[in-house]
Amino acid sequence: MKLLLDENLSRRVVPFLQTAFPESSQVVLEGLERSSDLEVWQYAKNNGFVIVTKDSDFYELSLLHGTPPKVIWLQVGNVSKGKITQLLLDHREAIEQRFADPETACIEIG
Repeated sequence: MKLLLDENLSRRVVPFLQTAFPESSQVVLEGLERSSDLEVWQYAKNNGFVIVTKDSDFYELSLLHGTPPKVIWLQVGNVSKGKITQLLLDHREAIEQRFADPETACIEIG
């Protein structure tokens, strides 16, 4: 599973996720820094990413459009890059299990 971190999450997290989530990236690293949420959504869909965000916008898009892509919605407020990294790594197995269900469009972690 490869993750696409939203613009509100630091691209500096990406290298620490590569072992657990190979080929993960961040919106700016993909050249999408001025793209709309719908453009990011379509990019993730076309390229097999799961979107990781702290905003409700992608959750709302998942309600409108279904999957793919799937969404990990981090409900953690303003926390360090290390905390974001640790949350994703600590929940990796649960994320994979929940997303194995085709009906699951969004997972909230907080």
